[in-house]
Amino acid sequence: MSRIDQVFTALKAQQRCALIPFFTVGDPDLSCCLPTMHAMVESGADIIELGIPFSDPMADGPVIQRASERALKNNVRLLDVLNVVKTFRQTNTTTPIVLMGYANPIERMGVDAFVKTCHEVGVDGVLVVDYPPSEARALSQALAPFAIDPIFLIAPTTTDERVEEIAGLARGYVYYVSLRGVTGASHIDVADVQAQLNRIRQHVTIPVGVGFGIRDGETAKSIGRFADAVVVGSRIVETIEKAEKEKIPHEVGQLIHELRQALDNAL
Repeated sequence: MSRIDQVFTALKAQQRCALIPFFTVGDPDLSCCLPTMHAMVESGADIIELGIPFSDPMADGPVIQRASERALKNNVRLLDVLNVVKTFRQTNTTTPIVLMGYANPIERMGVDAFVKTCHEVGVDGVLVVDYPPSEARALSQALAPFAIDPIFLIAPTTTDERVEEIAGLARGYVYYVSLRGVTGASHIDVADVQAQLNRIRQHVTIPVGVGFGIRDGETAKSIGRFADAVVVGSRIVETIEKAEKEKIPHEVGQLIHELRQALDNAL
């Protein structure tokens, strides 16, 4: 059983929804990453998604695009992201870490080398935004022997046939994109999201997380009533962007605490 499976099993027994925060590694610089990750865990994060900086993050809105730009200006690359995980694991061996990014940096490194290093440093899941299921089989098969979960996005426009295909490959959880558009958009239709999750669960037996557009405790609470996890990215990256550098861990931790409280009051 992977660390991700362990987290969802424990939360299900407690009838709690997982909180999965996201931020881009290297934004505003590498020195902030570890304190921010530890602050997230201390404030109630269950799983952490780390963004791999990329020059053309097509699924991301302006907020996360700017985060990637700042990280790339700091010359942060895939190996730096992996080293952050390695260092985090020296003091935290339980919180699952998911890498979220695009195919180009992984293919430049080489899938086998990437997977081997992920295993060595303690990565638990990998989400490659621009890999459709048909192109993700090699990565999924490479990850399997190391109990690293391939995570997939499902959009409102994803057909039942494609959801079925994803169900055959995905492990850990699937990530439902609650909006048509890029990260950081707003105006979630909660009833529509619930209907979509009911549809997805006809094909997918693993947990379903919801992201894109969850910006506050009230929205998290509404989604947390029926989702297995909520993923919060743009709001956290926005907080990082606006905070004074030395205050970033505290302010991000405060936001996570508010979201955690809202989720725990959802039932």
